[in-house]
Amino acid sequence: MSDIIALPDVVPSAAPSEAEIAAWQTLPRDEQLRRLRLVLSHPDCDRVSEATMDDIRAKGQALAARLRDGRV
Repeated sequence: MSDIIALPDVVPSAAPSEAEIAAWQTLPRDEQLRRLRLVLSHPDCDRVSEATMDDIRAKGQALAARLRDGRV
């Protein structure tokens, strides 16, 4: 018999579902960190930006409002 443990297929997400949150919480901390580092090492995450967190939040909130109102 093998001692391999099956881990859930879940990645970090800005807007996880309840199921994704539950699956993420079953992962050991070191596996959570490994997956988070893997996602953050993607080339899209390796860009310099002049935007502040407030700028990014405001842009995201504006987009969410347009989506809710069906304007996108």
